Amino acid sequence: MERETSIWINGRLCIPEQAGISPFDHGLTVGNGVFETLIARAGTAYALTRHYKRLCHSAEVMGLAPPTLEVLRGAIGAVLEANDWAGTAARVRITLTGGEAPLSSDRGGKGETLIVASMVPPVYGETVDVAIMPFTRNETGALVGVKSTSYAENVIALALAKKEGAGEAIFGNTQHQLCEGSGSNVFLVLDDHLVTPPLSSGCLAGVTRALVLELCAREGIPVDRKPVPLTALAGAEEGFLTSTTREVQPIGSVDGVPLGEGPGELTMQLRTAFREWAAREVDP
Repeated sequence: MERETSIWINGRLCIPEQAGISPFDHGLTVGNGVFETLIARAGTAYALTRHYKRLCHSAEVMGLAPPTLEVLRGAIGAVLEANDWAGTAARVRITLTGGEAPLSSDRGGKGETLIVASMVPPVYGETVDVAIMPFTRNETGALVGVKSTSYAENVIALALAKKEGAGEAIFGNTQHQLCEGSGSNVFLVLDDHLVTPPLSSGCLAGVTRALVLELCAREGIPVDRKPVPLTALAGAEEGFLTSTTREVQPIGSVDGVPLGEGPGELTMQLRTAFREWAAREVDP
C-alpha cells in the first residue's frame, strides 16, 4: 500500500485522499459500476485490449459509457509513471461507475466516474486450496458475464473459504454444475481430458481463461467446454485456476482433501507455456 501514492480520476492525477468522489456516486450507493484488473510489467499493461473489450461489454450491460481505449491507455500510463512502476510488476485496477445519481436504483445523468489505481500485486503459493460454497451463482441473472463492482457475494464467499483454511471460494450454479471461483475460472482434468465450464454455466469470460484456451489450441491440447457436475471437482485427476493475478495456479485440495497427487503434468505444462507467452507478448 505504501507505493499507492497517486491515482487517476476523471482526467487528473491526485493522491487517494484528494479523490473527491461524491457520496451520491451510484457505484458507492448501489454498486452500479464495472471494473477490470490488469497486471503491468515494466510500465506496460498486459492484455489491455482484451480487458478493454470486456470493460466495454460490462459497461454496455450496465448502461454506462466507457472511455475510449486511448483515454484509458493514457490514464494507465500516467498512474504507472507517477508511481514509478517501471522496474517491477503492478496490479492496475480500472473502475467505472454511474457517477452522481439519486439515492435509488434510478440512473443519474451527470456522467460516469472513471478511476485508475495501482498497487503491489498479490503473491500466491505454488498451489491453492479451494472450498466449495453452500450458495450458488445464478446462470440466468442480469449480471452474468459482467464484471460488476457488486462484489459483496464474493467478499462473503472468500471470507468463508479462508475461515475454512482455503485460498479461493468455488461456486456451483443453480443446476448443481461447476461455475467459477470468486475471482477465477476453473479447469479440470477428468478421465484424461481437460474440461472447463462453458460461459452458459454463468462464469465470467475471464481474460486469462480465454488466453489459456488459445494456448491449448497452439499446444495441440483438446479442451472440452461443457457442463461439469460440481461433485466432479473433488474427484478430478488435476485442476487449476486461471485469473489475471494467479495466471495458471494448480489446485492443491478441495474442502481439505488433496486433489490428485499434486500439481499435474498438464497443469504444469500450461503454466510454463503461459508464462513464456506472457513474457513475449504484451497485448496478445
